[in-house]
Amino acid sequence: MNYDASLWLIFILIGLATTLPRASFIVLGNRVVLPSVLQRALRYAPAAALAAIVVPDVLVVGGTLEVFNPKLAGAIVAVAAAALSRNPWLPFIGGMAALLGIRYLSG
Repeated sequence: MNYDASLWLIFILIGLATTLPRASFIVLGNRVVLPSVLQRALRYAPAAALAAIVVPDVLVVGGTLEVFNPKLAGAIVAVAAAALSRNPWLPFIGGMAALLGIRYLSG
């Protein structure tokens, strides 16, 4: 098998590997019932995905892990504001104010 054919085969296999699991939920619909344990576990998937995206961005600054940085302070203020208030704008405003205020004060 030449290089071009093997490359196309890899593209097709990767496309199938990413499409089939996602499409199975749509195609199968209600015909297949997931076990209750798996249904409960899938409820946490969006929060886990969001945490996997946000936490490294908050803790890593310039390629190194920095526990004390302005982004972490802004995130703490935003989480506290979200926990204490039902206002959807307060976490955004409080977190950005903390982030920009600490950046301004630190130089």
